[in-house]
Amino acid sequence: MRFARSKRGLRLKTVDSCFQDLKDSRLVEETFTIDEVTEILDGLQTVVHSEVESELINTAYTNVLLLRQLFSQAEKWYLKLQTDISELENRELLEQVAEFEKAEFTSANKKPSSELIKPKLAPLNEGGSELLNKEITRLQEENEKLKTRLKTIETQATSALDEKSKLEKSLKDLQMIQGDQKTNITKDISELEDTMSALRCQFEKTLNDSTANQKFLEENLVTTKHDLLKVQDQLSTAEKELEKKFQQTAAYRNMKEILTKKNEQIKDLRRRLSRYEPDD
Repeated sequence: MRFARSKRGLRLKTVDSCFQDLKDSRLVEETFTIDEVTEILDGLQTVVHSEVESELINTAYTNVLLLRQLFSQAEKWYLKLQTDISELENRELLEQVAEFEKAEFTSANKKPSSELIKPKLAPLNEGGSELLNKEITRLQEENEKLKTRLKTIETQATSALDEKSKLEKSLKDLQMIQGDQKTNITKDISELEDTMSALRCQFEKTLNDSTANQKFLEENLVTTKHDLLKVQDQLSTAEKELEKKFQQTAAYRNMKEILTKKNEQIKDLRRRLSRYEPDD
């Protein structure tokens, strides 16, 4: 405001000097003809027009440079700015600016009291830490959401482990009934345990990676975003592994039903054979 006021004062003095120069150089006669007056006014119009146009252009360019500085700083901190051009013609706001200028520069020579001193805005360059803290807080909230999701998947994995325990018990019962198929069932159980162990390790690794990523977020925001994407990819992999585990569980249930049918067939064959064997 002070800069614009100073430039405006200089231009007004320039316009005043144009009129004064006209008075000193041309208005030396007592009478003038219409053509002479027209010529004088046309010359004055050209000079004043040039001065006003120059000031308007300079003011527009100055505003562009000022906005460029602000936009450059906003871009540095990843800020999204919005403008409303219609507000530039808001008479009420323009009058408030005029009142502010009048009050500010009228009392410029007066010693302000402690009660009338207005708080100053902090420079934009010094507000970077606050913006950084806000970004870190936002990323920490995202990390907490990921942790919550991990806990949900871990709960699902626990349920899968419980289901696996039930399947093991059922398989052991089948082993007692069908000793001939003990080797195959034991092999299946081992594969299931390996799968669940790998799934658990994957969950623990994902959770550890998430904790490490939270510390890394506070040091480097850009690297943190990539790490979060990595954690999300690992979560997707874990979900696919969990879905694969559930499909395998259904396969074991089907195997149990087949074994039960085979047992019934063996019992039936034994009964038939006992009919043809001689009595002791």
